[in-house]
Amino acid sequence: MINFKKFIWNNIKETALSHSERKALLDDGEGSILTESAKKLRLIESVDAIGRGSEIAEIVLYGIMKNHYSALPIVPKIFYKQNLKDEAKGSDSVHIVVESEDSFSLWFGESKFYNSIENARLDTIVASVKDSISLDKIKKENSIITNLSDINDFDEISEDLRIKIKASLSQEESIDNIKPILNIPILLLYECEQTKLGTSLTAEYKQGIIDYHKDRATQYFKKQIQKCADVHLYEKINFHIILFPIADKEKVVDKFIQIAKAYRD
Repeated sequence: MINFKKFIWNNIKETALSHSERKALLDDGEGSILTESAKKLRLIESVDAIGRGSEIAEIVLYGIMKNHYSALPIVPKIFYKQNLKDEAKGSDSVHIVVESEDSFSLWFGESKFYNSIENARLDTIVASVKDSISLDKIKKENSIITNLSDINDFDEISEDLRIKIKASLSQEESIDNIKPILNIPILLLYECEQTKLGTSLTAEYKQGIIDYHKDRATQYFKKQIQKCADVHLYEKINFHIILFPIADKEKVVDKFIQIAKAYRD
């Protein structure tokens, strides 16, 4: 729980602050960065509210993208949702991975925070993912990337590659050319009974989680393949399912809100 909490707060700036804000606040220290990040959160406090804890899943996905995929947070979603007053604006995460000096891949992420990931939940996720790879949604995200200044601020992107990225994502470019470099990471952060009952990382616990996740991933992709059969060039898109078990969703969300409010005050 402590390490998970640290992971959230170590990565909140990736999605809550623009690149220029993160850079400007460096000299002020980590406290200032966290305070400004907390101000951008929506903080849905009602226990029964739809979407309660959704920002935690977004932050975790941004952390995974940074630490596992070395991805650049080209559109910090919490920051832009807060500024545009539009909670449903496109994907939950938008990243670019620099593959080489002259090539890149595009990552539009989905993140969910659920009480379980049994079959009844999977249809909603599949529908959301299918919507995210529609022509209109891809063009919309491409437009956001090219119209924002953040893409100009990353030292990791050379000027030549920056020009190539903008040209590739222009509204005139066919989406058919985008799909081979498009990746959809799907984070399912969920309350897990095995994790709740477990007291240590035993071999038995690890194997139980592995077996369960294999089954969930198999069931998920069966549903997605069936649902997306009519999506043009679906087979060219790369999908990555990330299953992340926690012991108690309510405790995680309550603690997150408590800490966020403390930083705000």
